[in-house]
Amino acid sequence: MNAAEPTPQTISILGSTVSYWIFHPGSDKTIVALHGFRGTHHGLQKIIDALPGYTIIVPDLPGFGRSTPMTGRPHDIAGYSEFAWQFIQAVAPTSPIVLGHSFGTIVAAELAAAHTGFIHQLILINPIVTKDSAAFKPAISIGRFYYWLGGRILPERAGMALLKSTGMILLGSIIMAKTKDKALRKAIHQSHIDHFGDFHSRQVLNESYDASISHGILEYAPAITMPTLLIAGEVDDIAPAKGQYLLEKQLPDARLVMVPRVGHLIHHEAVREAAAAIRAFVG
Repeated sequence: MNAAEPTPQTISILGSTVSYWIFHPGSDKTIVALHGFRGTHHGLQKIIDALPGYTIIVPDLPGFGRSTPMTGRPHDIAGYSEFAWQFIQAVAPTSPIVLGHSFGTIVAAELAAAHTGFIHQLILINPIVTKDSAAFKPAISIGRFYYWLGGRILPERAGMALLKSTGMILLGSIIMAKTKDKALRKAIHQSHIDHFGDFHSRQVLNESYDASISHGILEYAPAITMPTLLIAGEVDDIAPAKGQYLLEKQLPDARLVMVPRVGHLIHHEAVREAAAAIRAFVG
């Protein structure tokens, strides 16, 4: 059972009214968590619940969930990195640990590369290693067509209907889920249906989607010098295992935990393994 969600707090950054949540306050160590593309803070709830010994601060990224879009920056990697920098300075200015999942790993990597002396440790779950790393897989090609059609070609109303379509969200969820546990698959699909439509506009979605396929952590690796934990899925179609081993070699102080039989949904399908790796890494 999930822990009771604390009352959200708000802060204004780059024109966005950002909602964020503080879980397990009072710990000696603080983790700031950045969710993935189209997600909200809800997506990281199982990881949060499995780490009661750490204070975890997680915002809805600008333009998603309860956070309004940025007006001072576009919703690209540089914009989200600047948001994260200002957010962390405001809520966790002392020896912060930064955790990202999927799209959030790219933002965290750019942030870490730009502020090496400030970020204490870096945790990347399902890291996106290279830009458009799985572009030639059929499912990824379908995704590109989906965002092109819904985000740019169809009229606003029809495009938004397609982008928020329960059927399309469910299709993506079915493709990503690797677990054979029927109850868990059902819960994953419901979570995606409940929250993957919580974006504020096509512009936000277009900008962040373009950013998600145009950058990868490898481009920031030379400047990432802090201890880094990579938690990857052995059968991840979006961030393939081959790239994870390459990234581990490129980072000067990295350890890689490869979770067998799991894909891009470690935060749903391998919570215990991820939490154990994080505890061993953070201490």
